[in-house]
Amino acid sequence: MPSHPRQLALALDHSESYAREDFLCGSCNEAALGLINRWPDWPASAIALIGPEGAGKTHLATMWAAAAGARVVSGHALSEDGLRPALATGALVVEDAAASIDEPALFHLINLARDERAYLLLTARTTPSRWPIVIPDVASRLRAMPVVTLEAPDDTMLRALIVKLATDRQLALDETVVSYLLTHIERSFAAARAAVIALDNEALRQNRPPTRVLAAEMFRDKA
Repeated sequence: MPSHPRQLALALDHSESYAREDFLCGSCNEAALGLINRWPDWPASAIALIGPEGAGKTHLATMWAAAAGARVVSGHALSEDGLRPALATGALVVEDAAASIDEPALFHLINLARDERAYLLLTARTTPSRWPIVIPDVASRLRAMPVVTLEAPDDTMLRALIVKLATDRQLALDETVVSYLLTHIERSFAAARAAVIALDNEALRQNRPPTRVLAAEMFRDKA
């Protein structure tokens, strides 16, 4: 008998909303959100925002950039030649600041921001004291930088995150599916994101709704 063609899942882009009203506030991030909301009343002009993958660093940085008129650069792209243009608005976000660190550029950026009374928000997964810094002057400036940390999610935050991620992907999940995922995935932001993406892709591939039955087939042995 002729076999039926398998439906292929297309790799479609799904934009995630970084609007202030879409930020999920909870006990794990209230200190970081409070810092963003208090700007420019900060304890220092340069702050490090630390948290695990998917914890909301980019969302918070985007919110702050909108409020402060900040430009956004990647840690990979930081160079001495581009420091003055990057600080042209008086505020700058350096995303993933611990990646491929150009230590002289970071040193001069911190000094330039101080001299020009500009604001810096550096995001990373680990505290600056754990970055692989060689130059002593850079290490000392990073040790002096205040740090605000995004903590691990609790049940309420994980549930809300799964719902938000599904909504961003226009994926309709009922309560039974959300509850099943909560008890069958690793308890982290990254795992919640990966689970929603995998469920969406598999539902599309099989041309099935994202039900609890499908979730059980995929995640029964993951917890």
